Amino acid sequence: MKAIMLTIFNYLQSIIMLSYRHAFHAGNHADVLKHYVLGLVLAHIIQKSAPYWYVDTHAGAGLYSLTEGYAAQNAEFEQGIEKLMFAESLPTALAEFVTQIKSFNANTLAFYPGSPLVAQQYLRADDKMRLFELHPNDNKLLLENFKRQGRQVKIELQDGFAGLKAMLPPPTRRAVVLIDPPYEDKQDYQRVVKTIKESLARFATGTYIVWYPLLQRPEPNEMIDSLMDLNAPNWLHIAMTIEEPSAEGFGMFGSGLFIINPPWTLPKTLEETMPTLTKLLALDETAEYVLESHIS
Repeated sequence: MKAIMLTIFNYLQSIIMLSYRHAFHAGNHADVLKHYVLGLVLAHIIQKSAPYWYVDTHAGAGLYSLTEGYAAQNAEFEQGIEKLMFAESLPTALAEFVTQIKSFNANTLAFYPGSPLVAQQYLRADDKMRLFELHPNDNKLLLENFKRQGRQVKIELQDGFAGLKAMLPPPTRRAVVLIDPPYEDKQDYQRVVKTIKESLARFATGTYIVWYPLLQRPEPNEMIDSLMDLNAPNWLHIAMTIEEPSAEGFGMFGSGLFIINPPWTLPKTLEETMPTLTKLLALDETAEYVLESHIS
């Protein structure tokens, strides 16, 4: 009986893991924060000539149409990237991010890049990209979007938590790892902490970026507390709320990133640009951001 219950549990877990499609949320406020900061991290790492690896544990499809399909249904991009596309007098770092998004479009906002295509803009000839995506349909789209990249980019139909463990440390001893599961399974919060702890034991000098949603439930805050309890010598935490949490207790009202071994320049850049970004994406007067860091 125990074996049967375990089989049923694993089956239900697989359904949960394969039900999430990021396309519904492409270009929303959380994507903007995540990909803006990711670009800042990668722009810093390529200042050194030594090659690096970019690893994405939950890569998604790579590129999303905003005019049809899933993204057009909820049109969350209208409260996200679209607000930046038509903003004036942006700080330099934010203006450069908008320019990157515009490079995927012609005259109108029709496409939004996922984290793999954002990262690809910072990939040099000797750098490598390793992408994990467990959803078969998104994995197929990801393969299509990177079909011309050859062996520089490796895409695997695999759980990214397990895949990351097997590849650390990378041969280059330089890497940026993005971990952004959907968190539809509450166990993802614990898996993130476990993965970071094990990864630091294998590769302490890597840069690890953990994205998470702000929800009216304890798990996100508990995860951040647990990540801080790992006592990494260098870390940065940025969180942005765009509206007051709903009275019903549902929905994402913001998002955050916890970064281990961030660039030393990142706190200053975010201090200069987050007020503008928060104001642009705000849905009510309660919108705010929190920035804290410890960089030795």
